[in-house]
Amino acid sequence: MSLSIDITGLPAERIVFGTSPLAELAVALHALSEPGHHPGVQGWVTATTAALKPDLADRLIQADFLWRNTFSDIFMPFAALPECDGHPGTTLTEDLDLLDRLSDERFVAVALEFSCGSQYAAGLPSPLVDRARHDVVLDLAASRGPEQLGFTQRLLADPPTVRAWVRRLLEDCDEAFFGDTWRRVRVHLAADARHKTEILRHKGLEEALTAVSAALTLTGNGGGTRIEADKLAHGTTTAVDPEVGPGVTFVPTYHGWPHLMVLHASGWRPTVLYPVAGPEAAPASVEVLKLRLEALAHPIRLRLCRNIARAPYTTGELAHANDLSAPEVSRHLAVLKKAGLITTRRRGRYVLHQLDVTVVARLGSDFLEAILR
Repeated sequence: MSLSIDITGLPAERIVFGTSPLAELAVALHALSEPGHHPGVQGWVTATTAALKPDLADRLIQADFLWRNTFSDIFMPFAALPECDGHPGTTLTEDLDLLDRLSDERFVAVALEFSCGSQYAAGLPSPLVDRARHDVVLDLAASRGPEQLGFTQRLLADPPTVRAWVRRLLEDCDEAFFGDTWRRVRVHLAADARHKTEILRHKGLEEALTAVSAALTLTGNGGGTRIEADKLAHGTTTAVDPEVGPGVTFVPTYHGWPHLMVLHASGWRPTVLYPVAGPEAAPASVEVLKLRLEALAHPIRLRLCRNIARAPYTTGELAHANDLSAPEVSRHLAVLKKAGLITTRRRGRYVLHQLDVTVVARLGSDFLEAILR
């Protein structure tokens, strides 16, 4: 599974690295709503949440569906405006001015796309102009609770008023906490964008993608015709749509780890929001993760893992301890080894197998604690 961006024939100069205050604000709001996703900014989340005035905190709850699950594409309005040429605003006010330039139909469709919609990349009509879509959106909003339903009803009935309310909310966030936060991180983000631009210019797109994230690769013949994002999602888009203008935009984020977000909606310029900070170890690919979870799903392999988590064992020792035949143990060990979960070393004529606890710990502490219990 992956998200694919077609870049066939796209000149390197149409690939843009740039910072976006509005996108960073959206990620910051997501971190406030889902602090468990972002252990690296727990201190900031705690301090910011404690300092929020009750009125602002209440309004954030009313609109948090715009950024809780994942943040809406309305926070990257430059991607929908061909005249921006893929460049975000340099200030939050400029970004919000770009947001104001979206039509009501597009704003409403995008604001509700994740929480009250489906088939994200399909380019479905706006609920403002399509009655069937209007009814589906209200039905889905009702299933998410009265706050979501009330907001959706107001947005459908009076988009300009709700849009003004959203802008005011974001401006109040800027005044309350984000202005100081942005001043602290913008220099770092701008430096990262410049660095990635230099890599692109001097070493090419493949090296630049590697520098952005281990989850991004350049695939296809003729020097690469697609950017693939290794995610538990499937979708395709094009960077050479004449209606929106050719190009791809990469936006660094400080608060975003571990999320790598790819805007791939129909009629929008493809945009990749990537974290600039995270663990030193590169994340496993989706295919490797699947392989490891499948390897650990078998009850016999779980029993073997319990043994070799504590100390190295030979195949014969594992067979004896688990009342299994040596060939059967060997087959299970081969599956674990293929998944990269065990290490082996030789001691004389014996081969010792041991669980790689570091790798397993990255899969989840509950599993590790269970087999070590």
